[in-house]
Amino acid sequence: MKTFLENLLIGVDESSITQQEKEILRNMQMLNAVSKQKKLSFLNDGFVCGRLDISVNGTGYINAYDKRYKDDIIVENRDINSSKVGDIVLAKLTKGKKGRNKGKILLTLKPAFLTSVVYTKKFGKEILGVNVKSGLAYALKATQKSLKQMPLGTLLKINNQKDEIVEVLGNLDDVWVDEKISLAIYNKNSEFSDVCEKEAKSFGDSVDRSLYPNRIDLRELEFCTIDPVDAKDFDDAIYYDAKKCELYVAIADVSEYVNAYTAIDKEAKFRGFSIYFPHKAIPMLPRALSENICSLKPDVDRLAFVFKITIDKDFNATKEELFEAIIRSKKRFNYDEVDEILRTKSYADKKLLDMLLAVEELALNLRKIRLKTGFDFRTKELRMSLDESGNLKSTRFEVSTPSHDLIEDCMLMANKAAAKRISKGIFRNHDAIDLKKVDFLLQDLLALGIDAKFDPDIAKMVEGIQKIADDMGMREEIDKLIIKAQKKAEYATLPKGHFGLGFGEYSHFTSPIRRYSDLILHRLLKANLADDKRLFNYLLLNIEETCVSLNELEREADKVAYDFMDRKFARWASERIGQKVQCYIDENSNITTAKLDDKIKGARIYIINYTADVLTRVLVEILEADIVSGKIIGRVVKKLNV
Repeated sequence: MKTFLENLLIGVDESSITQQEKEILRNMQMLNAVSKQKKLSFLNDGFVCGRLDISVNGTGYINAYDKRYKDDIIVENRDINSSKVGDIVLAKLTKGKKGRNKGKILLTLKPAFLTSVVYTKKFGKEILGVNVKSGLAYALKATQKSLKQMPLGTLLKINNQKDEIVEVLGNLDDVWVDEKISLAIYNKNSEFSDVCEKEAKSFGDSVDRSLYPNRIDLRELEFCTIDPVDAKDFDDAIYYDAKKCELYVAIADVSEYVNAYTAIDKEAKFRGFSIYFPHKAIPMLPRALSENICSLKPDVDRLAFVFKITIDKDFNATKEELFEAIIRSKKRFNYDEVDEILRTKSYADKKLLDMLLAVEELALNLRKIRLKTGFDFRTKELRMSLDESGNLKSTRFEVSTPSHDLIEDCMLMANKAAAKRISKGIFRNHDAIDLKKVDFLLQDLLALGIDAKFDPDIAKMVEGIQKIADDMGMREEIDKLIIKAQKKAEYATLPKGHFGLGFGEYSHFTSPIRRYSDLILHRLLKANLADDKRLFNYLLLNIEETCVSLNELEREADKVAYDFMDRKFARWASERIGQKVQCYIDENSNITTAKLDDKIKGARIYIINYTADVLTRVLVEILEADIVSGKIIGRVVKKLNV
């Protein structure tokens, strides 16, 4: 969106933009904000586009995408025109006092959020709504009489385009309302429509082999799934024939059940990804599909889309066959079980034991080869547990183990093989380190005693930093800083390589139950297998726009999960005001934040009185905890000697 609006300053050719951008262009033309010269459309003088911020007193400020405007454009409250914080807007310029540019918002080009959440609060005699994200209070489209019938602190979901109340979520005092707040802010649904549910249930609970005579029957092979202990949807299963050196990666064949433009498909495209809370998952697909007929559960027949990869003595893939099949998983393992099997080299079922040991050896060699061009970033993923009352019980960091590595490298082989089969479609690209952030990285490293020098060969520079970090025993901490400096992996229609993995082309094939990107790829691959160019091109319609949407939806899914955890941390901290906890400095640029690193780990605490080098360990006193915003505020009591 920003790139499109910046390009309007130099001229945009309609044939080169997405359908969504064309619609925005038409709306701007109707307001006489855009004119056409030959084949190009230009933003007219006197108009500006940018992102809106709103101060506590209600005054708006537009950060213009036109570099000629170095200062923000001021927008009086009366001229904000129902736009919200973070919205991308079109404004008409007017001259303010002392020549300062002012503007009147004409159109919200792209809302930051389609919905917002407010809680009711009394100001004098009036009941107003206070936005949980911005903290701004405003009048609601409801009578004072009806608002006063609700207890203060009632949470309401607002349609931002109409400014109307669409749902009463609950009350701030209710611990279980946190999930509803996080979902509503980002306009996510926890339930599916009746149409979607009926469509999903129509497929039944079992697979009838006779209905699929052209599928390859792999039910006799010793497939197994390996997932987290609490997983309910099983996307992938593996089987390895060590004698023939053939790896089978079987993926749930969701595209057999979810056709393009059906009710379920439209909802899956809207959601983009499953969302995972500590206590439950919000699936991309109805549970009748995600946890039943599509899920590769043990001891039942299931449809699968399978890669059979033949591997030579040097662990290179010499043949990659893709076909539709029927499988019957023999065992549902969790990671802990497989780790124990790999450690003890023992298991009751000798066939499965031999296979797991053989796959482990294969994965170790595949990883060794991959890390010659890719990177091993040792990161920890924070996991939170809740008690029966819905309050924070404990936290832990999940680290990669041999079972995780085993599955990861098998899935990487399948993802890489899938990307090779198409030249245009949906790819997972990852650019190298953001050069703008390299200076910050090198400064942080210097503060930690690592005098790293910039090298245009970024891969070589990163490898050198990691070697020093290994020698210092600080690998995980340093990897965290390196990852922070990297650009995010994104979906795109053409392959540009994956820096982190060291792959020239890469895509997502292995999780169609929880990622819409994989479902799209399955459809494209099936059209490719059938040599149906017409269908393939049909599936590519608006694919650029879909990739942009998926990148946004992926970030939103992460934000929903983080927002929920922040609110749980804030509830925990609200009962511990005045207590002192161990932390380390996490951010020290514009603001100073510390990460909790005590019995409970992972909470971000905003520090008011202190700044120090990143990773400095400190003792922090908890001063405030705002459950509404999920923010914890504290002060450093002392620096800890470690």
